[in-house]
Amino acid sequence: MTGEDAAPALPRAVEVAVIGGGIAGVSTAYFLAKAGVPVALFEKGRIAGEQSSRNWGWVRKQRRDPAELPAMIEGARIWQGLEQEIGADIGWHQGGVAHFATTEADLDKYESWLEHARPYQLDSRLLSARETDELVGQSERRWKGALYTASDGRAEPAKAAPAIAQAAERLGAHIVAGCAVRTVESAAGRVSGVVTERGRVACRAVVCAAGAWSSYFSRNLGVDFPQLGVRSSALRTTPAPLITQAGVWAGGCAIRRRQDGGYTISRGQGRFDIVPDAFRYLRPFLPGAMMSIGNVHIRFGARFFEQFAWPSRWGGEEATVFERLRVLDPEPDHAVLAEGLANAKRQFPELREAEIAESWAGMIEVTPDALPVLDAAPSPEGYYVASGFSGHGFGFGPIAGLLIAELITKGRARVDMAPFRLSRFRDGSKIQPPYSPF
Repeated sequence: MTGEDAAPALPRAVEVAVIGGGIAGVSTAYFLAKAGVPVALFEKGRIAGEQSSRNWGWVRKQRRDPAELPAMIEGARIWQGLEQEIGADIGWHQGGVAHFATTEADLDKYESWLEHARPYQLDSRLLSARETDELVGQSERRWKGALYTASDGRAEPAKAAPAIAQAAERLGAHIVAGCAVRTVESAAGRVSGVVTERGRVACRAVVCAAGAWSSYFSRNLGVDFPQLGVRSSALRTTPAPLITQAGVWAGGCAIRRRQDGGYTISRGQGRFDIVPDAFRYLRPFLPGAMMSIGNVHIRFGARFFEQFAWPSRWGGEEATVFERLRVLDPEPDHAVLAEGLANAKRQFPELREAEIAESWAGMIEVTPDALPVLDAAPSPEGYYVASGFSGHGFGFGPIAGLLIAELITKGRARVDMAPFRLSRFRDGSKIQPPYSPF
């Protein structure tokens, strides 16, 4: 059952336990169940309670790291047929994604990305100033042009992950919300089970898809995974006239048409609270942090001392921080949102009468190179990590689930997984994000 108030009986044993009910976790459970693998998913709070329901809702190949493109091309195919496959409305609309250029430097940057995309024969292209105006029904030539991918799309974050979880459940997966996994047990160096707050479940493999919690949870097992959290804020407006069906980044704001007739809007700036892990992982994150100057607000406050008090090691006998903090629900940055809405209204007259209907924030889990980890840890054997999506995991979630399912069932995946290996952070590889991971 996916309802947070339901308390289904725990299975005694499954082949795979998935930790985390975000879109990557539920997709992993879905594809494992589809392959006939007995699987249980455990979510400490509610399905899609954290970042998977708090993101922009974009599903894009455009401006992906070149290392992600082969996987995301496969992921786009999943999204295009997902509603029909799972029999649910998730708000899917293939309206395109556009990044508008306000300077010649923007155009050069977009042209550089197109060089990486051309081998894949994507429909991405540069729009002229006139074509950019036409995309949003204007004629003022305020933009130099845009990078546009018509085959990209959008979906409703609050609908997608719960619908996939329900589809997994219909295929036989156990979906257990409101039940934290405290730790993972192993025997002879191999995963043997998970200890939840409601009891033990035997399993042969565990997938940690715990979002912003993944690094902390994994460290208790001796798995070092460099990851930090960045708070990202967004809002939705009251219904407003149609501007464009495309998701648009334009001069200090991102906008996305919603099913309810309003828009999801963000300024695209994050807030990073200095925590103990910021010092632990300073070295690998330093290049990305330097790129993020001006794009992320840094502060030192209560969150440092809260996390400093968290235990570094724990067992499965006593309640954990995962039970005390069921859902990460940070306060949105209202000043940043006000600026983003003002930028949107200035550029798009259709939004002048729109009001804020709701605002929220979520914790984006970032890695030093802004690429996720989709890999088996060196130990314990059978422990997998699917996390670190760095603010673009919603669109990537379904293919991440499929790839992890393939690694577990076949020992290999349909695309090259080397860019997503966990060992890249310690094997001497150059860790340099192509853009700010914050």
